[in-house]
Amino acid sequence: MKLPFSLFLAFKYLKPQRSFISAVTVISMLGVTIGVAVLIIVLSVMTGFDEVWRDKILGFNAHVSVIEQGGILHHPDKVLKQIMTVEGVVGVAPSLEGLVLIQVDDRVHTPILRGVDPQYEPLVSQVPQCMIAGEFLVGDEQIVVGQDLARRLNIWVGDTLTVYSPQSFVNEDEIRLPEELVVSGIFNVGMYEYDIGFVFTSLETAGSLYNVEQGVHTMQVMLDNPLRAAEAAMHIHEVLGAGFFPRTWMEMHSQIFAALHVEKNMMFFLLAFVALVAAFSITNTLITLTVQKTREIGLLKSLGFGHGGIMGVFFWMGLIQGVFGNLFGVGLGLLVLKYRNQLLMFMSNEFNLELLPPELYQLSRLPSHTMLSDVAIVCGLVLVFCTLAGLVPALRAARMEPVDALRYE
Repeated sequence: MKLPFSLFLAFKYLKPQRSFISAVTVISMLGVTIGVAVLIIVLSVMTGFDEVWRDKILGFNAHVSVIEQGGILHHPDKVLKQIMTVEGVVGVAPSLEGLVLIQVDDRVHTPILRGVDPQYEPLVSQVPQCMIAGEFLVGDEQIVVGQDLARRLNIWVGDTLTVYSPQSFVNEDEIRLPEELVVSGIFNVGMYEYDIGFVFTSLETAGSLYNVEQGVHTMQVMLDNPLRAAEAAMHIHEVLGAGFFPRTWMEMHSQIFAALHVEKNMMFFLLAFVALVAAFSITNTLITLTVQKTREIGLLKSLGFGHGGIMGVFFWMGLIQGVFGNLFGVGLGLLVLKYRNQLLMFMSNEFNLELLPPELYQLSRLPSHTMLSDVAIVCGLVLVFCTLAGLVPALRAARMEPVDALRYE
C-alpha cells in the first residue's frame, strides 16, 4: 500500500536512521501516555464510587417514597393494595420515621428511628439480610441498631436502651415517659451514615413514640428497575389521586449524586491539563525538528512541494504520536485499574497512608468501572490536542522561503 508522501515523511522523521525511534519522540509520547492513563483511572474510580453509593443507598432505602398531604397516611392497607397494582412494583412497606434521642448510661446519640412492619420490610430493604449479630426482630420493646451506633454507645444484643421522642419535650401539659427497648439485632449495610444514623423498631412502638395512633408516615415502594422510578412515581400518583406525593430516590438523594457528578467533571477538567502539557511537549519536539530539517524543507519547497504538504507532515507527526500515546495510555490505565487494590494496599503498608478511611467510605476495596464513553472522550480529546500540537511548527515550516532555507546549503 502506497502511503501519501507527507505521511511517509512523518514516519521517516519519527524514526531516525541511527536508531529505532527518537528519544525525544519517546519522551513526548510518554507524556501523552501518562495523561491518558491518569484521566482513565480517575474517571473509572469516580464512576465506581458513584455506582457503589447508588447500590448502598438503594439497598437501604426504597426506590419511591409515598406521603400523604397532612403527613399521615390514615389508611395504609388500602394504599398498599393500590400501589401494588402499578406495573413494575415488587414490594411495598409502611413506615413511621423520625428523630429520637437514645441514652445508655451517660452516652447519648440522636439517630432516626424507623418503625416498620417485619412482614413487609424485607421486600423493600436489605437491612434484614445484613444482620451481623442477633436477628431482625422488631416486636414489642425491641430495637435493631447499626454496627457503628452499637460501637459508639458500647452496646450489644440484649442491652437495654432508653429512647426519648421529640414529643416528650414539646407538650408542657403532658408528661410522656421514654421507651425502654432491648437490642434484638445489629446490622451493617456498609455505609457509615446509615450504620450510625438509623435504628428500627415496630410500627406500634414508633407510633407510641411519635404520638401517631393510627396510620403511618410513608409507604416505601420497591421497583424491579430503579432507573424507572420517575415513571413509576407518575403512575402511582395517577392511581392514588390528588393528596398523595410520591418521591423518587433520585429526588431524595439528589445532593450526593449531584456532588459526585460535579466532582467527576471537575477532575476531568483539571486532569485534562496533563494531556495539554503533553501536547505542548510534542509542539516543542516538532519545533526543534523544523530547525533540524530546515534545509530539507527548503529543498522540498524548491521542488514544488506545496504549503499543504509541508504542514501535513507535522500534523501527521502529531497525530501519530497521539494515536500511540492513546494506545499505551489506555493499556497502562487498564493495567493500573486491574491491580488498583494491590497498589492501594502497598501504599498503605509502606507509607502508612489511610487512603480509604472506613468512617467515611466503609470500603475495603477501591471501586472502579471503566465506561467506553469515558475512554472515547479522553482518547478523542487527547488526539485533538496532539494533532493541533503540530499547528505552530507546521505554520513555521510552511512559511519558510526556499532561498532562505537553502542559503547555507
